[in-house]
Amino acid sequence: MTLSSNAGLIVLRLALGLIFTVHGFDKFAGGIENTAGFFESIGISGGLAYVVATIELIGGILMILGLGTRVVAAFFIVVMLGAIVTVKSGTGFIGGYELDLALLGMSLALLISGGGTISVDSKLFSKESKGVQG
Repeated sequence: MTLSSNAGLIVLRLALGLIFTVHGFDKFAGGIENTAGFFESIGISGGLAYVVATIELIGGILMILGLGTRVVAAFFIVVMLGAIVTVKSGTGFIGGYELDLALLGMSLALLISGGGTISVDSKLFSKESKGVQG
């Protein structure tokens, strides 16, 4: 993988991770009970708010580090599909689900590509980091 490809992946990971970290933190800081109440008001179990907020906060941090990139990206895809289907689809594209769709696309790209060589994943799990010659 080229330096420019890896630089692109780190920019993608940092942006995606920051957005999700801030959204997860906001759900907890703003009172997770409020988020749970919102979930219940649209017919979703309030307990799912804790799951979503945890995925966003912890997943966002892991994404920034590039640790478990593909797994975290898969969780983000599920969260974004859930948000689009349950909340945003009725709001239209502009001012509605366009950000969710962008985050979904970013997550899909990282699910496919992984975190790149500038990631904790690469340092822990690559053949080169273990001294294996390929």
